[in-house]
Amino acid sequence: MTEATSGLPAHDAVVGLTRTIEFVSLVAAGALVLANIAHAFTAGLLLHWWSPFVVLTAALAADLVSGLVHWTADTWFSETMPVLGRRFLRPFRVHHVNPDDFLRRDFIDCNGDVAMLNIPFLTVALMLPGSTIGWATSFALMTFAIVSLPTNQVHQWAHMPSPPLLVQWLQRHGVILSTEAHGSHHRAPYVANYCIATGWCNRWLTAIDFFPMCERLIMRVAGLQPRADEHTFAERW
Repeated sequence: MTEATSGLPAHDAVVGLTRTIEFVSLVAAGALVLANIAHAFTAGLLLHWWSPFVVLTAALAADLVSGLVHWTADTWFSETMPVLGRRFLRPFRVHHVNPDDFLRRDFIDCNGDVAMLNIPFLTVALMLPGSTIGWATSFALMTFAIVSLPTNQVHQWAHMPSPPLLVQWLQRHGVILSTEAHGSHHRAPYVANYCIATGWCNRWLTAIDFFPMCERLIMRVAGLQPRADEHTFAERW
C-alpha cells in the first residue's frame, strides 16, 4: 500500500503495463478525437439546425455521467472488493481522506483511464451510417467524449491552489468546474457537487436533492449503507 510522506494514504503508483496501457489509450483517444473532428467538418455536422442542441445535451450528459460515476465510487462498496476495489474504488477513498494526493498524479496517471473508457464512444461515432439519426448520434458521441476526456484533469485543476491562467479564466466564467464549487463536495455532509466534467449539473441536482434521494432509495430497496467503509478507511491513518 502506498502512503504519502504526510502519513496519509496515497493512490497506488501507476507503473509498468498499466502505465503503458494508459499512455496508449491517451494517444489513441487523441487520434480518434482528431478523426472525429475531421469527420464532423467533412460531413457538415456543425451546420445542421440541431447541432447546438446536440452539443449542449451531450455536454450535460457527460457532466451528469461524471457525477454518477463519482457518486457510485464514493458511496458504495469497498476497496477490498475483487477486481474493481483496488483499481477503481481505492483512489476515491484516498481522495476523500487526502485530497491533495490528487496533485501528485502526473498527466498520464490522471487522464489515462478516462481516455481508455472514451475510446469506444469515439470509435462508434466514426462508424455510424450517414443518415440524419446517424449523424446526430455521431455528433453527440463525439461531443460526449470530448467533454468527458479531461474530466480528471478538470478535477485536478479544481484542487490546484494556482492552476494555469487560462484554466482560472474558464473556472471564473463557469466553463469548467471551479475550486470554489468543488470545495463544497469536500465539506460535510459530503453529498453534493459530484459532477466534475464541467460542474454544470451540480446546482440543479442539489436543488432536487438528487443524490441523497438515490441513496435513500437504494437503502430501502437493497439494504446497502452509503459510505459504509468511509470511517474505517480513514481510521487506518
